[in-house]
Amino acid sequence: MTRAAGIDLGTGVVKIAVFDVIDGETTWLGKHASRIRRRDPLVLARQGYEALLAELGIEPDSVDYIATTGDGENIPFRTGHFYSMTTHARGASYLRPGVRAVVDIGALHGRAISTDERGKVLTYRMTSQCASGSGQFLENIARYLGVALEEVGEISQQSDAPETVSSICAVLAETDVINMISRGISTPNILKGIHLAMASRLVKLLKSIKVREGEALLTGGLATDQGLLDAMREQVIEQKLNVTIDGHPDSIYAGAIGAALWGAFRHDKLAQADHAIPASSLDDYDASAPFTQTEVSQEASDCPLTGTRPVQGGECPAGEIDRLRRDSVE
Repeated sequence: MTRAAGIDLGTGVVKIAVFDVIDGETTWLGKHASRIRRRDPLVLARQGYEALLAELGIEPDSVDYIATTGDGENIPFRTGHFYSMTTHARGASYLRPGVRAVVDIGALHGRAISTDERGKVLTYRMTSQCASGSGQFLENIARYLGVALEEVGEISQQSDAPETVSSICAVLAETDVINMISRGISTPNILKGIHLAMASRLVKLLKSIKVREGEALLTGGLATDQGLLDAMREQVIEQKLNVTIDGHPDSIYAGAIGAALWGAFRHDKLAQADHAIPASSLDDYDASAPFTQTEVSQEASDCPLTGTRPVQGGECPAGEIDRLRRDSVE
């Protein structure tokens, strides 16, 4: 059995998940989320992790691997760190088996990811530095309107005539909202217009990575915003995609889930490497290997521990195994 924890340190929320993995079968033991709210996120991550273990009755020494993602590379007690797109993809695959696309909507950006059936990232595209497709942008709008971020989705669904937002620039869009308020546009119609503008950008990201059919799962901080989910479903129809947009009650934990599962996977690979198990008997890709926006997954002939080719004699180079082992405990 391998026990692994995943910690997704975001801009606004710390998410933590703990899993047991036995012969490929996963058991989700528990979860924890804390809003940062100007607190030290590294301290909050440790407190949340310790609180979750105490709640589950788990001794810290029984956790084999602590994997971080997001901004968690500076968490001092981590075992290893994973790219956030790989963890969101793997987490989405766990929450909705068979899903082939993910729309991760975080505090600072939106990102569309295409995956294979195992949750391996194939391609991705994210919003530019402009923040109008992000949670921070929506939170700013909610503040102008005097509503809580948690209420935005429900209020948006009450719209009867959504007001069009003329600009995708966050600063100009916020100016639009101020003008709407002065013109007496209702809060539901403003929020629905904002949601439609955000959804339009996010659906275009799906198109840009050639996701035109199948199911896409929302993850990240705004994944539970029902108003945004509804707007994305409308935009899929508007942009003529045969894509089903879905949410999940635990979508905000996708990054933490994926980190924990990839952490367990890496722990097991390293254990097998210590026993000189041939590469051909291991999985055919490494979740932690870097990739670009257009790169596809490595061929099965690559070394599953390192992505290095060719594999000599069916075994990964010892030096590369040592490098991976060092990286995992930095």
